Amino acid sequence: MGAATTRVCRRSSLNVPVWVWGATLVALVAVLAVDLLIIGRRPHEPSMKEAGGWVAFYVGLAVLFGIGVWATAGGQAAGEFYTGWLTEYSLSVDNLFVFVIIMARFAVPRHLQQKVLLIGIVLALVMRGAFIAAGAALISQFSWVFYIFGAFLVYTAITLLKGGENDEEDFKENLLIRWAKRALPLSSSFGDGRFSVVTETGKRLFTPMLIVMIAIGTTDLIFALDSIPAIFGITKEPYLVFTANVFALMGLRQLFFLLGGLLQRLVYLNIGLAVVLAFIGVKLVLEALHTNTLSFINGGHGFHWAPEIPIWLSLLVILGTLAIATVASLIKSSRDRKKELISN
Repeated sequence: MGAATTRVCRRSSLNVPVWVWGATLVALVAVLAVDLLIIGRRPHEPSMKEAGGWVAFYVGLAVLFGIGVWATAGGQAAGEFYTGWLTEYSLSVDNLFVFVIIMARFAVPRHLQQKVLLIGIVLALVMRGAFIAAGAALISQFSWVFYIFGAFLVYTAITLLKGGENDEEDFKENLLIRWAKRALPLSSSFGDGRFSVVTETGKRLFTPMLIVMIAIGTTDLIFALDSIPAIFGITKEPYLVFTANVFALMGLRQLFFLLGGLLQRLVYLNIGLAVVLAFIGVKLVLEALHTNTLSFINGGHGFHWAPEIPIWLSLLVILGTLAIATVASLIKSSRDRKKELISN
């Protein structure tokens, strides 16, 4: 390995003990288990008070965790966690848009939407965990992977800008969904939310819930492909990457019910996310240039003119971009509603 790669890896390493990993995993699994027990025992649509309480609880946990990182590992690591968490949280909100579209498209009953959201979040955690492990292994061996991550994020940003607003008409059933609808015997009712039912004649049919889960799962896979390069553009420490992702997904189902119609009013969120992803993509490419080890680029030497963007600047850019996108969205939505009222 080149000296530049070693420099990157050492700078980002926190040397997290195995027992800290274990304790973190146990604590996070326990929190998720409580969520699962609540949903399994009493599927329902939470009130604004209940949803708001849970969202505040999970956000508070993330803030406290970041303070703990600050106390034990310093301000740089805490800044990386908070910046990564904020980025992943924003991408998770965009994920909610697609969940809304899927549940509307397949007419999921309101009382079953919590179950769909929770399963979707668990699937997202599993997929992101796998991608985090793969990404960390690649980065530890090959610093040039930053070129690929950076280019992918810039491409994703351009795609987001071209795509415009999330719309139900834009959702297209992928090959796996189309195959399942053709090949599997399906019932017309969701029933009690199970994946299959047995008819009076003894025939087993799959419910639309299975198709919804396939749609949610494939969507999670696509979002994992976006979110993992983005978080590695903020921090190279696997522990911070993993915890930022977990905290970003916690409370997401409650946030869905808390925001309600507000989700549809965030019309410029895609533009804000495109700017954030493009910024992180450029940041990764600049870092790849600065620590270059590819022999066919500048003879395997780094470019000293390529700046390394500090974490505080990344946090300011990301926070500022998302704040502007949110405020601009709410102003536009308010004006559109007023125009609609006047025209009627």
